[in-house]
Amino acid sequence: MDGATAADPTKAEPRARRIALPARGGSLAALEFGPADRPFDVIFSHANGFNARTYRTIFQPLADRLRILAYDLRGHGATDLPTVTEGRSSWDDFGEDLLALMEQLDARDVVLAGHSMGATTSLLAAAGAPERVRALVLFEPVLMTPQARSLAASGGRVDPKIVQDTERRRDVFPSRQAAIDAYSGRGPFAGWTAAMLADYVQDGLKPRADGTFELSCSKAWEVSNYVAQAHDSWAAFETARRPIQIFRAEHGSTTNLGPLKDLSMADHVQVAQIAGASHFLPMERPGLVADALLAATI
Repeated sequence: MDGATAADPTKAEPRARRIALPARGGSLAALEFGPADRPFDVIFSHANGFNARTYRTIFQPLADRLRILAYDLRGHGATDLPTVTEGRSSWDDFGEDLLALMEQLDARDVVLAGHSMGATTSLLAAAGAPERVRALVLFEPVLMTPQARSLAASGGRVDPKIVQDTERRRDVFPSRQAAIDAYSGRGPFAGWTAAMLADYVQDGLKPRADGTFELSCSKAWEVSNYVAQAHDSWAAFETARRPIQIFRAEHGSTTNLGPLKDLSMADHVQVAQIAGASHFLPMERPGLVADALLAATI
């Protein structure tokens, strides 16, 4: 590390970590931002199909004020926990992985944050160990109506189109640059900066023996995440009993708040709808994400 970087942690590359979770069957890959000589302020869980590095440009400017751990969920990035889709019915495995991570790190008074599936994962984990959690900051959490959850739990597909689109997508590229060229300015990547897209591709693709690259999150695992919806997010709201800030997109949101008004802890939940934002809110409003994390850690 050169002198300039040492003096300004916001310019330093995140520290790569591998955290063994033997009881969970492997280890988590993670990136650590900020000073290593203080407890973790934030643990962040990413969206389905993404990876921790995708959010690097959001977290790096906070490295002079917060210690943040962003990790690759099971089946994503460089994490090597087993991925068994047969018989899988919920995201409880993600929640249990995050619980095991907090226990391994002895994380206490920590803010759990996340995007989409990662936001819901944070909620499930907070319900399992609320004594370790200071607050939750959830960007576009996947919250289903009880009716949709019942449909998923009985084997129905809540959104067949997104499953079909995932099953048809391209998953092998001749190079990482070819993937960047294919994604740039298209579909969900339309509003992304070049740096964010490059970060996603860096850890979102893994090399194959023939010299090509394939997506780290397989199509089968991503589809499993769309289908496995039997976890009970609404019960988790009741059990977590911690301040919860939800940021919901104006367009294409996956955050259905219908049952929230019936929860006894509704006063502990604040919801902000972000005008003009889509489900990819963190990519579109990185400053909002940074401000929300800072506010939650005060």
